[in-house]
Amino acid sequence: MATTSTPQPDSSSNLSITVESNPSDSRLSELGIQSWPKWGCPPGKYMLKFEAEETCYLVKGKVKVYPKGSSEYVEFGAGDLVTIPQGLSCTWDVSVSIDKHYKFASSSSS
Repeated sequence: MATTSTPQPDSSSNLSITVESNPSDSRLSELGIQSWPKWGCPPGKYMLKFEAEETCYLVKGKVKVYPKGSSEYVEFGAGDLVTIPQGLSCTWDVSVSIDKHYKFASSSSS
C-alpha cells in the first residue's frame, strides 16, 4: 500500500497534516468510512481549532489549510484521506464546496 505523506513545516510546532491520496476501496471499507458522520461547507475561509485528532475522507471539494502563524499550506481535495493533528489551529480556504466523512480520535487514552 502506497501512502503519500505531506507534512508541512510549521515554525510554532511540529503539528502536521497527513494526506493519503486515493486510498483503495478496501482501505476505506476497513476504516468504515461510510458509517462516519458527514460534514460539508460552501467555499469561503474558516478558522478552525482541532481539539481532537480528526481523520476525514473528502467525497468532493478542494481546500488549502494554513496552520496558524504560517504562510505554508497543505492542499487536499476529493478522494483524499486526511489526518489532522489534535491542537492544530488553522484557516481552511475552501475553493470548491466540501463534502466529507469524518471521525475524531477517541480521547479515552489521555
